[in-house]
Amino acid sequence: MNITITGRNVDLTDAIKARVNDKLSKLDKLFTKETNATVTLKKENGKDVCEINIPVKGNLLRVSEKQDNLFSAIDIAIDKLERQIRKYKTKIRDNKIHTIMKNIAEGNFSDELIDEEPTEINIVKKKQILLKPMDDEEACMQLDMIGHSFFIYENTSGKICVAYKRGDGNFGIIEPDIE
Repeated sequence: MNITITGRNVDLTDAIKARVNDKLSKLDKLFTKETNATVTLKKENGKDVCEINIPVKGNLLRVSEKQDNLFSAIDIAIDKLERQIRKYKTKIRDNKIHTIMKNIAEGNFSDELIDEEPTEINIVKKKQILLKPMDDEEACMQLDMIGHSFFIYENTSGKICVAYKRGDGNFGIIEPDIE
């Protein structure tokens, strides 16, 4: 990653440059060598500001942090950037999965899907469960108590449902649509 550091009303000492380069170099594995990162350090209304801009595939990853101390502004801005990158990568991954599933559903198989060798499915555990009738709220409480990512149950109308924990911390219910 190519890092450009500019300062406005701030003296760019070797220590400041080293801190920025050291912190951003930890993110090198996530970007290509051609990726350009622009770091702007400035003083604004008596506070130190660190702004980081990284263009990636038509999007711009941008963070800005104001602190009393320039070093803490740099650290917090880079922490924010790491969270933003994780969110961006998850969004890309989910979008790819959605596109593949949509193509499969529509019967549009790409050459990539057809040419791939089928992967061997390795089932390492099989478990039988006793389904007890319960309402959705009780199923979510059970899920929260056992600490798993999903819970299978029979709802009060006799349908087999799945309660699951969403990424935002809330719960979701999958209920079959039987006609």
